[in-house]
Amino acid sequence: MSNQISFTEKAFAKVNLTLEILGRRRDGYHNLASVMQTVDLFDTIEFSESDEVIVTCDDEEITPEINLASKAASVLKQQAGITNGATMTIIKNIPVSAGLGGGSTDAAAALRGLNKLWKLDLSLGELTEIGAEIGSDVPFLVRGGTSLVQGRGEDVTPIPPAAVPKFLILTPDVNLENPTAKTASVFSQVNESMFTRGSLTHKLAARIRSGGDCPPEFFFNQFGTITEELFPGWNNDRDLIMSFGARDVMLCGAGPSLFTVPLSKELGTAWHLLLSTVHHKRSFLIDPAPAISEETVA
Repeated sequence: MSNQISFTEKAFAKVNLTLEILGRRRDGYHNLASVMQTVDLFDTIEFSESDEVIVTCDDEEITPEINLASKAASVLKQQAGITNGATMTIIKNIPVSAGLGGGSTDAAAALRGLNKLWKLDLSLGELTEIGAEIGSDVPFLVRGGTSLVQGRGEDVTPIPPAAVPKFLILTPDVNLENPTAKTASVFSQVNESMFTRGSLTHKLAARIRSGGDCPPEFFFNQFGTITEELFPGWNNDRDLIMSFGARDVMLCGAGPSLFTVPLSKELGTAWHLLLSTVHHKRSFLIDPAPAISEETVA
């Protein structure tokens, strides 16, 4: 095909600064309250024109059948009423089934990229609504940045950027029986004693909106109460980071990754070196990622 259009889209990972479970919904999902933040750790998707939708990934375990980017293309085609095709090539960098939103953010990036490739001229808000049909984290990850996220993930309210200078993330080596069903498996362990009213989330969101700081002692993840049962040995990695001097170590999403906010840039660099070179852990020292602007999706 002459003059073929080809471009790339970054798919940013996320962390949950808070994650509260409010209760079980009639549809079987749970209502959540969370302050989410994208971070500068990303997969890359290359888009090009094609007669049919073809999705490939450099991680062979992520087949087209379970790839949320494939689902995103199918849903978008149906919503737009078109028959266009596309080739999407995904280069993974975000650990898989790690609580960092890797599959969901690939789907969100697929929506943005296909919106450009197919010249659909949909807004971020319209893509967010479509994302709700694909997965719970997809609506937030369409825009990213910092947001208050509620419902099962479809209710996304952007807020000003959280004042967090750096994140240090560690992804433990955990053998999951069925990685693609990890989130569902984790939520199956939720019981009524874990339900809250979301007050910690709303308190942090209000603090960020008012231009206040974002101290880690305000962070919270309800799954942290059962993490060791979910991922045996997880506490060892948490304790390792705390032995460096970290004050608050949080679970990322439904785990098993964990993160902390280093007390300074210098300490963050030192802690990252200790984790990666001395303890041979898969870790990332990264900045928060800003929200995607409306202009970039046209």
